[in-house]
Amino acid sequence: MSKYYLNYLDELESEAIYVLREVWAQFQNPVILFSGGKDSIVVTHLARKAFYPSKIPFSLMHVDTGHNFPETIKFRDDLVKELGANLLVGSVQESIDQGRVAEEKGKNATRNALQITTLLDAIESNKVDCAIGGGRRDEEKARAKERFFSHRDEFGQWDPKNQRPELWNLFNGKYFQGEHLRAFPISNWTEMDVWNYILRENIAIPSLYIAHEREVVWRGGTWIPNSEFLVLEDHEEVVTKKIRFRTLGDITITGGIESDADTLEKIVDEVSTMRQTERGNRSDDKRSESAMEDRKRQGYF
Repeated sequence: MSKYYLNYLDELESEAIYVLREVWAQFQNPVILFSGGKDSIVVTHLARKAFYPSKIPFSLMHVDTGHNFPETIKFRDDLVKELGANLLVGSVQESIDQGRVAEEKGKNATRNALQITTLLDAIESNKVDCAIGGGRRDEEKARAKERFFSHRDEFGQWDPKNQRPELWNLFNGKYFQGEHLRAFPISNWTEMDVWNYILRENIAIPSLYIAHEREVVWRGGTWIPNSEFLVLEDHEEVVTKKIRFRTLGDITITGGIESDADTLEKIVDEVSTMRQTERGNRSDDKRSESAMEDRKRQGYF
């Protein structure tokens, strides 16, 4: 009798689709946390395949910091229109205006941590019981502790020592009133897997991932994009470089790398030679050794 084998991308796809279907089966109002980055785009693509020919049964939730790349917002709006999906937006600016959070000051100020309150408010106001994210274990050591189903208490906080076993891919989605869960369907994927899958599936991505000419400033060991939000010091100089971004966040904290990778094939080749994590150019992760874990414990993505 002949044997049937899946290649590794098919195995990862099958696992992620299984997790997405489990989320839909176990929760009342799940959403996809959509940032406009490659990982959330891949999760959305997987959701399309998981429930085809029906529409995606999840709303997309975006936390708008007000400091996003314009390209990211345009891509988000175009994709939502194409999918016919429902878009839920939480505004950090509204949280600031309402006095829910206080904006940071100084040249290294960022709205990254402020997203926590906005996200938790959006989850509560929309009665979301499961938020699906594109986090991967290979990204950062705090994310390496995550399960597929990640429990959050009534304050939205994450306790890595109080998570549930997932033996034989059996997921426990039960929760008490006020609590919710996060789900991470592509936990076992690497950056290389994501790019190989994007190439294979021909998935549209924001132009920010492709090498392009952009005004940048050298700061903190990386090229930070010049923008209206960037406070320049006297010794800093704005130059034009051909760069691309390996990960997308706020325009004020996302560093680019010099690159000639202007096609998906070239990006795959470039990533295969990288020896630094993709989040190595994110200034928000450089604030302390435990910066990501500290934010996650408070309710971050």
